[in-house]
Amino acid sequence: MKLLRVRIISAKTCGGLLDGLNLQLRSPFSGYSGFDPLCLIGPNGAGKSQFLQVLTEIFQSVFHTCIPNEERSEGPDLHFELEYLIHPEDEQLPVRVRISRKASGKNRPSLVIERRDEDEYDWIECHLKATETHKLLPQKIVGYTSGDNETLSLPFLLSRSGYAKDVTESALHEPKRVPDTRLMLIDYGTHLEVFVANLLLGDASQWDFLLQDAKLQNLHSFRCIVQLAHSAAPKIPSRRGSQSTRKGIQLTKELEDYLDRLKRCATCYTYDDKTETYTFDYWINDQTREAFRSFWNNTLDLYSSFHKFAMLNDLVLPKKTRERFRKDTKSRRFASRLPEPQDEDKVFRFERVMFTAQRTGKEVDYVSLSDGEHQLGQILGTFCMLSFPNVLFLLDEPESHFNPLWRVKFISRILDLPTTHGDRRESAKATEQECLLTTHSPFVPSDMHRDKVFIFSKDEEGKIQAKNPNTETFGTTFDTIIEECVRRDS
Repeated sequence: MKLLRVRIISAKTCGGLLDGLNLQLRSPFSGYSGFDPLCLIGPNGAGKSQFLQVLTEIFQSVFHTCIPNEERSEGPDLHFELEYLIHPEDEQLPVRVRISRKASGKNRPSLVIERRDEDEYDWIECHLKATETHKLLPQKIVGYTSGDNETLSLPFLLSRSGYAKDVTESALHEPKRVPDTRLMLIDYGTHLEVFVANLLLGDASQWDFLLQDAKLQNLHSFRCIVQLAHSAAPKIPSRRGSQSTRKGIQLTKELEDYLDRLKRCATCYTYDDKTETYTFDYWINDQTREAFRSFWNNTLDLYSSFHKFAMLNDLVLPKKTRERFRKDTKSRRFASRLPEPQDEDKVFRFERVMFTAQRTGKEVDYVSLSDGEHQLGQILGTFCMLSFPNVLFLLDEPESHFNPLWRVKFISRILDLPTTHGDRRESAKATEQECLLTTHSPFVPSDMHRDKVFIFSKDEEGKIQAKNPNTETFGTTFDTIIEECVRRDS
């Protein structure tokens, strides 16, 4: 997938800040098989994070309209026009797609999806519910935020909340598999899920790449806890329809299957019947990894299993809190966020994640690593497990905790990362992705060419504008980049 153009006609979600922005990101004739991230830079308040937010909400609305069983939540009322290239598996060449929602009289504008007929040089409207149309949509929208950035995270959190609600209803009334969401948020709360999954199901080259900066040799051991009945869990009606109630989290058959797999892979485990708590301990060796490989096809499948349990942590929050969150997000109050439950109340959590140090061979606790080491391992791990085509990465200040050297080499590290679909420097499946990132740092654009860098700023009327730098950014001095890209009067 490659984004070509984003036109934001009206977006109330950010107070109209981006209204009228028409940003040409790539030429329709630019190369498709190449991974070239796009960098948004500029001063604070220039609309960079809001742009990623609106882009997320555009696709959230598209998914909700076309595939509502995969995206339960609809984004806010947006008027937009979006163009991109995408390469469906069953087509020989990439397809140019245009999606729009524009005002039309007093009626709420409808969503229109079109594909370009290159023989006739015309647009053909697609049926929103058709399988052929669904193939023209990205497989995953992956958001990353290094902190509590509500601007980007809220659409993803709303999607996660809808998934957890569906899991609850399915477990209580009609046990069935709940389809995965296409929106996927990677933040500090998911770092262990990403890291552990990669270090269990990746290969040796990937482990070395993820651990080398932290001077670690391998994953030594870890514990994960699943507790289904405790004081924080909500009261629920009996599945059989009786009048009695009891405390506890009910699992779908899918999650019960994952629980059984975790049990089978554990070196040892205990079960507390009173609190319905499973404590799984894993000593990592070749046999442990082989056990996990026998139950999960790949790293993303294992991560998803961990994360689906972790999403149930929302259910132990008070009902009033969850209702407040739904109301606030509907009214787009971006200061609102679901609080993180205390560890002892969580349905799922990791504990005692230990590594082996390269030099001494001693055990190293994951919590002893720096924020930068956590962040680098998590981001690279995310790009490692999501290496298939038609993925859109939206990264908000992904290098915030890095030292200057790591920031300069950030893009190069992603390009060099070994994955099951090849690295992103070659013409491999992993190159057929798109990535937008924001930064305030001159270090990241110094590793990118000027046509991939967009300076965001406000004009005299307070409207957002974006354009490429006047000078080449690749290899340019940091002072030059700061002067042109951040210290702008216009």
